[in-house]
Amino acid sequence: MHVLLVEDDPSIADSLSDGLRAAGHQVTHVATGAGAIAAAPSEIVLLDLGLPDMDGYDVCRQIRSTSEVPIIVITARGEELDRVLGLELGADDYVVKPFGFRELLARMRAVTRRTRPQSGVDAADEGQIEVGPLVIDPRTHRVVMRRRDGELEPLSLTPKEFELLRYLAEDAGAVRSRTDIVEHVWDANWFGPTKTVDAHVANLRRKLGDHEWIAAVRGVGFRLDVPAAPP
Repeated sequence: MHVLLVEDDPSIADSLSDGLRAAGHQVTHVATGAGAIAAAPSEIVLLDLGLPDMDGYDVCRQIRSTSEVPIIVITARGEELDRVLGLELGADDYVVKPFGFRELLARMRAVTRRTRPQSGVDAADEGQIEVGPLVIDPRTHRVVMRRRDGELEPLSLTPKEFELLRYLAEDAGAVRSRTDIVEHVWDANWFGPTKTVDAHVANLRRKLGDHEWIAAVRGVGFRLDVPAAPP
């Protein structure tokens, strides 16, 4: 797997690069935000937030605006607000330094497994999921909204937002618990802030154009509902 490593600390960058290459990955290392934005496409991005030329959050936002490549933030900023902000800006996972290298490899595998489009016979057999005017295509990872005038409006979702929407839509109207959402959309062994699901739900509501698309059931979880007056 081709990894873009964005890290300005030479000792950390060298250690990670050596470990990743030993694990069979190809590594491109850049030490600045500008270098990350200008870098050739990769299969996953490991992004430090404390960069010398620009804030890592801005780098994350710019990469996500043009690409669906999985992004794992690796940083010393461990506050819940920092984690939530990173996830809201499009990161797929958030790892706080110091961390174990085997944990990082496991998170990389989990993120790419969740975000990589399926291929082959299984993918071809997957049909579109339609919930009211919302159309989700698991094979192409595309989501469109049928507007009242008949126009199809594509929705730009991050990989995690797509997986969350897809999971809710597979049994629209049914309540999905937070635990089930984390296990299916992230990973059964994923340990992160409790606000992660809420942050992604908030982003989806905004992109769907109506808060009522995703209803919160207090103390239980979330369900996908067609609003009374869809857009």
